[in-house]
Amino acid sequence: MEARPLLNRRLNGLGTTIFAEMSALATATGSINLGQGFPDTDGPEEVREAAVRALREGRGNQYPPGPGIPELRTAVAEHQQRFHGLTYDPDTEVLVTAGATEAIAAALLALLEPGDEVIAFEPFYDSYAACIAMAGAVRVPLTLRPPAFRPDLDELRALITPRTRLLLINTPHNPTGLVLNADELRTLAELAVEHDLLVVTDEVYEHLVFSGGHHPLAALPGMRERTVSISSAGKTFSFTGWKVGWVTGSPELVAAVRTAKQYLTYVSAGPFQYAVAEALRLPDEYFDGFRADLLRKRDLLADGLAEAGFRVFVPEGTYFITTDITPLGEKDGADFCRSLPERCGVVAIPNAVFYDNTDEGRSLVRFTFCKRDEVLREAVERLRRL
Repeated sequence: MEARPLLNRRLNGLGTTIFAEMSALATATGSINLGQGFPDTDGPEEVREAAVRALREGRGNQYPPGPGIPELRTAVAEHQQRFHGLTYDPDTEVLVTAGATEAIAAALLALLEPGDEVIAFEPFYDSYAACIAMAGAVRVPLTLRPPAFRPDLDELRALITPRTRLLLINTPHNPTGLVLNADELRTLAELAVEHDLLVVTDEVYEHLVFSGGHHPLAALPGMRERTVSISSAGKTFSFTGWKVGWVTGSPELVAAVRTAKQYLTYVSAGPFQYAVAEALRLPDEYFDGFRADLLRKRDLLADGLAEAGFRVFVPEGTYFITTDITPLGEKDGADFCRSLPERCGVVAIPNAVFYDNTDEGRSLVRFTFCKRDEVLREAVERLRRL
């Protein structure tokens, strides 16, 4: 027992997530938490009331169906058609999950075998690394570099080997705010078809694109049958604690993901599934107003960070802003973020934790702007003390 570590060696170096560490630091110091990406207000009242109504009427209080309630699967299919022109059968091509995080885990555990290579944009959301590791696969980072953080598609082409099994694509991208454009999407699709690769797309910020729009890879020629598309309700409707996500794809892909998913949570969030089904049918005014509100908050925080001395990389989407701290005379984002609460009462996230090549992100720090205006203004005032 003593000779062998208790933690599976595939998870070496992962430990406690940076979000848990920094949120605990925010609580301990009474700081404004601009680190973890959760809103500080609830979403639409009618959606919350739909959850209360489901609870009171006994809908979802016991185990819901394994693939998700029919009402939500139908609403997801309608959403994909309404916003993206994609047609999915709610019975065979939609799967409800415990948030996008479980969807990613189930997809990677289902589709990967030990030794498979996965190409992912770096910096990447930390669960990607953990899920690839648990599958016994190998992550191969394609580094996005400032100021534009656009992918080098020639570099991507060179990274593909006979062992490459899957592309893990996040657009809109957390933490950089990159939104892939039409040319980039077309090239990714062509490479996937040419090399017969599977693609998993994390699209949880699909309704938070501030110019142009979000265009799913699954809509491109040759991609529907090889793409697992993932999204969730948490970011779009500001109910991140409900953990309602979904997968769409061909019947074969969804069946594979469902096989892994049923042994993770089996089912979750019964009453909330009914509420999210109603949320997905909200009028366009909601989605337009949500995006406009976050755009205004983005600009409020971006301007304030620039005035405080940061180099600001204004995001095209999501609700995160990446900054460079070198203009402040700082070099190490992790040290900076750990000292920031004591210095001025604000918490942020060091981007280096999202990199395998940590030097690439050493001086980069992420802030979130999905907070009330008065909270953002107070945070800006505090950051000016730097």
